[in-house]
Amino acid sequence: MEVISALRASPELFAGVALVTGLIIGSFLNVVIYRLPKMMEQEWHVQCAELRGEALSDVPRISLMSPRSACPACGHAILPWHNIPLFGWFILRGRCATCKARIPARYPLVEVLTGSLSAFLAWRFGFGAAGLGALLFAWSLIALAFIDFDTQLLPDSITLPLLWCGLLCNLFGTFADLESAVIGAIVGYLILWIVYWLFRLATGKDGMGFGDFKLLAAIGAWLGWKLLPAVILFSAGIGATVGIGLILLARHGRANPIPFGPYLALGGLVALIWGDALSGVYFPRA
Repeated sequence: MEVISALRASPELFAGVALVTGLIIGSFLNVVIYRLPKMMEQEWHVQCAELRGEALSDVPRISLMSPRSACPACGHAILPWHNIPLFGWFILRGRCATCKARIPARYPLVEVLTGSLSAFLAWRFGFGAAGLGALLFAWSLIALAFIDFDTQLLPDSITLPLLWCGLLCNLFGTFADLESAVIGAIVGYLILWIVYWLFRLATGKDGMGFGDFKLLAAIGAWLGWKLLPAVILFSAGIGATVGIGLILLARHGRANPIPFGPYLALGGLVALIWGDALSGVYFPRA
């Protein structure tokens, strides 16, 4: 109880604890970002084999806990002290301890991003339901953004629990009243669903994936329907700017899909932090 009281009384202390916790969570998110798509792919193969009447019981199953983390180049198991968030990468100087293959700099970047954002949200919202909820929301969005960037997938195993957690959190009016959260989830899904079908009818092509619908529904469940216009406008604006820039720089073909999830996640974080100011622009208080 004394620890809880200290965290409530000192935003700086809570931010420091959140920083360390965020670095650890960031290390775990690297595992989620790398392994979850592989787990999904393996599950699809198993399901297809079952439909064909084949057995794949001898195939080792991948999970977030097993097998033990190893170097993708040489297969050497990563030692525990090499897995220390942020410092492990610098200890190894960005290379495998055995084969000296490069370890992508994105691993420590995810840890730094998660840690710094966690510290900021802890300071911004303080210790309590809002602070803890904001951390869970941010961690989920970071994982989804990087998975979508890598694979154009937004796993239901993250988006759907995120949606229900948002409704549960707002059962007590943490970020929005429950009615606004329910409407936000419904409208968030339907807006992109309608855009998807209009684009499909007009062009005969898929403009986005169903995972984007679920992600915006989850953001609406957390923040309420009033912040959805800001999330959509910000996400679409940044996404269009980046996409046009990549095309003009000849780094991305027009036929290649551009994941929308990272921009939705960024829009959700912006709305979480500056939601009151954003909603006041188009819903001014009397």
